[in-house]
Amino acid sequence: MASLIAARLDGRANRVGWISLLLGFVGARMGFILANIDAFMADPWTMVAIWQGGFSALTGIIVAAITIAIMLGRKPAGLALMATLTGLALLHAGAVELMRPQPRPMPQLALTTLSGDKIALGTAGRPMVINLWATWCPPCRREMPMFIDVAQGSNIPVLLVNQGESAAAIRAYLNQQGFADKGIVTDVAGILGRTIASPALPTTLFVNEAGDIVDLHAGEISRAALTAAIHDLQRTS
Repeated sequence: MASLIAARLDGRANRVGWISLLLGFVGARMGFILANIDAFMADPWTMVAIWQGGFSALTGIIVAAITIAIMLGRKPAGLALMATLTGLALLHAGAVELMRPQPRPMPQLALTTLSGDKIALGTAGRPMVINLWATWCPPCRREMPMFIDVAQGSNIPVLLVNQGESAAAIRAYLNQQGFADKGIVTDVAGILGRTIASPALPTTLFVNEAGDIVDLHAGEISRAALTAAIHDLQRTS
């Protein structure tokens, strides 16, 4: 679109379009980092881990708009780029809403913690975060120290439900790594993963107070994304 505007109105529009796109991308990332600065200070390297997600679309749009305004002002090419940016922003907002997963009931299951306590999943009354993991899964192993740390300071229960491994194997892994067993849940048959059709390990489920899964993150999750989702659960509960 910028190329078309450049061809018809102002040759600089193409260059300005690419610059605003780049600065908007950086601004979107920086906006997310600043909004979750405590989480990023705990794991500074994740600031560059853009593959884990985490962007503030509003901040990115504002930065892109300011870039266009500074470089082209109210010239016809600048107004055309602003209109294009507005259209893309509306398209993005619509796509996000359409792709937002619909809440679905959490399967009602009775599982056992590693310490032997029974725990009921899928009952209304309290929001929770559930992470599906396994000791053989590299990304599960990478994110586990972070999950345990976040769980210790969270007002919402954070459960780490192992998939398909025995209590002895899980306990051996925890002892080897020096991890406590608080919040570790066994699911030897992997029932939960199959019931929700988990696409991969790790998978993190965010369950609201009504007992519905309101969000699902497949793959490794950053501390910032995890804590932001927990705050969202707290606000809506």
